[in-house]
Amino acid sequence: MTKREIADILQEIATLLELKGENPFKIRAYANGARALESLDEDLDVLIDEARLPEVPGLGKALVEKIETLHETGSLEFYDKLKDSIDDGLVSMLEIPGLGAKKIKALHDALGVATIEELQMACEESKIAELKGFGKKSEEKIAEGIRNREAYGKRHLWWKAREITQPILDGLLALPQVEMASHAGSFRRKLEHVGDLDFIVGSTEPGPIMDWFVAQDRVKETTAKGDTKASVRFDSGLQADLRVVPPKQFYFALHHFTGSKDHNVEMRQRALERGLSLSEWGLKPIDADSFEEGKSAQSETDIFAALELSFIPPELREGRGEIDVAERGPIPDLIEIEDVKGVFHNHTTASDGRSSLSEMTGAAQERGWEYWGVADHSKASFQANGLDEGRLEAQIKSVKELNESGEFSTYVFSGIECDILPDGTLDLDQDLLMRLDYVVTSVHSSFSQSIEEMTARIIKAIEHPATTMLGHLTGRLLLKRDGYEVDARKVVDAAIANSVVIELNANPYRLDMDWRLWKSAVEKGLLSSINPDAHAPEHFAFVEAGVNTARKGWLTAENVINTLPLKDVKEVLGRKRRHLKG
Repeated sequence: MTKREIADILQEIATLLELKGENPFKIRAYANGARALESLDEDLDVLIDEARLPEVPGLGKALVEKIETLHETGSLEFYDKLKDSIDDGLVSMLEIPGLGAKKIKALHDALGVATIEELQMACEESKIAELKGFGKKSEEKIAEGIRNREAYGKRHLWWKAREITQPILDGLLALPQVEMASHAGSFRRKLEHVGDLDFIVGSTEPGPIMDWFVAQDRVKETTAKGDTKASVRFDSGLQADLRVVPPKQFYFALHHFTGSKDHNVEMRQRALERGLSLSEWGLKPIDADSFEEGKSAQSETDIFAALELSFIPPELREGRGEIDVAERGPIPDLIEIEDVKGVFHNHTTASDGRSSLSEMTGAAQERGWEYWGVADHSKASFQANGLDEGRLEAQIKSVKELNESGEFSTYVFSGIECDILPDGTLDLDQDLLMRLDYVVTSVHSSFSQSIEEMTARIIKAIEHPATTMLGHLTGRLLLKRDGYEVDARKVVDAAIANSVVIELNANPYRLDMDWRLWKSAVEKGLLSSINPDAHAPEHFAFVEAGVNTARKGWLTAENVINTLPLKDVKEVLGRKRRHLKG
């Protein structure tokens, strides 16, 4: 078992112990042990082999023994018994935003609630509002969290859905009976989360394809199976539909089952205005008896061309003005993942990341990036082991030494994710912030401020001389919690006026700023940076989700600063600081 996996288990043990109401010192020992493991620069195998694990600060004898057992065997009896001793319902309550282990324990002790259903009933009967330490506002937030959990449970992150979608598509394409195949629906449009999956196959032999589809390992239930259509539900709860159509209908079906309702309505209306009928079966003159008399299509481009439109990429088929643009000429060349030459806003073990500066640099180099930027948390984010002035000074020195060492071809920019405090001031001294290559400013606290307060708070941070980028505009966590209220239009205007970039946070749970806001923002002149907010090397892959969202927001490479080569990025980042210094 790796150090990351062991650290996760130690942190889970701390949470479970808190649910049981164990000694706070014992809880803290496991949490500190998880943090100590995550911060290790040395290889865990080496430390164990050389019996040096007890020398790691924060690891006592009992923890060392448990870590060694997990590392060697992959299991721990203490952990297994602890999990078995706690009701599953109490653990499920941790999924409700704002409910931590301590509050769940208090609710369980006071009201005897052991399931989310019982908790919901307690809210409906106003029992929580009467409890010390809670009140009416807390009760309302818990009730809202329960409602959101139910609604969110019907949706699945695009990032998670792809784990099922791609193997299914690869399998379909490998079948001898399949002439062509594609996913469709909201997944193909790259929506941030999806309700179900759609697969379209062109074939004259649907039977074997139907049989293969319903027999997949992760299929929990077959809800329908006909000659040319099947519906299944996977073990994750995600539903998928497969439609097999004759090859000549494939591109018409693909277009129909890809577009949103609004896009398809507009396309059908455009066809009618030209005396045509457009559907999943084809495109034909209105007075024709059969689609056999209609137009053929060797690609979706042919369908758009038949309606006097340039090709509209799937991501834009939302009925939000894309047809008007396509009527006037080609759609702008949207950003591609290959355009990205580096990333900003990433974390290391200096704060709450899981890999060292060196490890993250090596991972960036493996991806062929010219640069990447470290932006650990600042001191106000104490829960994330945020950096104070002294530790930030040390990190600036480490970055400089690493760049000068020549160990990596990828350049490292020194930065910080600096907390925007409730009054809009920043968490660290301006002189120190100005010594960094860049500063991401983000809100991590006081989410309940009014829209006026939050907007003024963020704009004040944007106006700070050291601010380079604004991080995750709304603070949302998709399918977990809604963002705080903020006037995005005013924030965008302030960012443009102060030459501040607004990031597109590519973490699949964030994808913030929302794609629906980007088109108008870039038309005003706003620049973006697609940042993975990586806490481990594998999180660099989140850039794909960020590019998806950027494409939905009509962003081109010219709108995104981290498509620039290293020399130009240095110029862009340095321009504001040079101007302010004189």
